[in-house]
Amino acid sequence: MELTVRNNISIAQIVLFLPFLAVAIILCVRHGFGSNAGWLFLVLFSLFRIVGASLQLAATANPRNIGLFVGALTLQSIGLSDFIIVLLALLNRALGSMKKGRNAIVNPRVLFLSQLLVFVGVILGSVGGSNSGSRYAETGEYKTSTLTEAGISLTIAGFVLLVIATITVGLNVSYADPGEKRVVLAVALSLPFLLVRVIYSAAGTFNRNSVFNNVSGDAYVFLGTAVIEEIIIVLIIEAIGLTLQVRPKTNDPSSQSPLLRLFGHLRGRYGNYEMERLNQSEHRNSGAFNERVNLNSR
Repeated sequence: MELTVRNNISIAQIVLFLPFLAVAIILCVRHGFGSNAGWLFLVLFSLFRIVGASLQLAATANPRNIGLFVGALTLQSIGLSDFIIVLLALLNRALGSMKKGRNAIVNPRVLFLSQLLVFVGVILGSVGGSNSGSRYAETGEYKTSTLTEAGISLTIAGFVLLVIATITVGLNVSYADPGEKRVVLAVALSLPFLLVRVIYSAAGTFNRNSVFNNVSGDAYVFLGTAVIEEIIIVLIIEAIGLTLQVRPKTNDPSSQSPLLRLFGHLRGRYGNYEMERLNQSEHRNSGAFNERVNLNSR
């Protein structure tokens, strides 16, 4: 089997995101899975990219298995939101140190609500991507669903809130602890690359015939406007994360992130639901394929 450009991209993603996953796990263990830093979502993102790339390779080797194709598309569509959640959580960490010098610049609840907004977009995008994949398996035509469009709209809104919060915190970064100022720097450096990634997702969602389309789009455009940006953002976040001091545990409710724990719980529940849905879709499509083969052989 001759490898395509997308196959080579998938192989590169697996090779790169395996060590990224290891570093993300180290950061989780070091800083805590439930802390404001949101490292758990960096672990999830790395897993999504590894599993998604593996499914893409498996789908190429076994094109009759539509479930593999649907799974790869779904995982590709939901990874963007994890970045926004992680960066919002990093800003919240910086805000925690600013409280020692002056009142909070941005209310942490605003950041939590922004994360919730983005997470709702994740759910909508996941369900919409699964529906589009199932429709593609039945009709051979990939059409973006309304749920996917609503999900990417919420993601764009979350990105705008992230930019506003970053500017506000950045203008007051002098009030942060010296060791925490680099957190704001990491978020600011990530924003241009994240903007390109958001544009890629938005263009592919609202213009299905464009080169940004996940199914029929240009693989080199996908590499240059999505994959490379994701790799750079992960490198920035993990490089900064390894230099941060471990913050002591506290019982102060404002230093905890209940929404992150809620996100992890809900995403785990939804992941189980999605796997069941993919299995059902695979069995249904396999039966339809066998029926068509039998009719053609008569």
